Amino acid sequence: MNDIESSRLALLRFLKRVQERDLARTRRWIADEERREAERRVGEERRPPPPEWLIERGLDRSNIVAVHTGECWDPGKRVKPASRSQAIDALRHQVPACSKCRPDTALGIEV
Repeated sequence: MNDIESSRLALLRFLKRVQERDLARTRRWIADEERREAERRVGEERRPPPPEWLIERGLDRSNIVAVHTGECWDPGKRVKPASRSQAIDALRHQVPACSKCRPDTALGIEV
């Protein structure tokens, strides 16, 4: 065997090692992505359901600013989950209903 054939064989073996390393890395990436996807699914399954009603408090946290439904797209930053009776009570005490989600309509209350 001459030097050209042996150097060509050495290059092919080198190429094989590089490709095996690339394949091993790709398999690790796939396994990592599958693990992240499984963790995401478990997280979604364990997430508690959103509250049905929200009460938004003012800056001093003593006054109530608005009543929101749990699906409101713009509830503000200072909201706490509330029960249906708490939402009705707040609306009956002249707390304004959110103009975006209209909890008074959802509760069937005239304000």
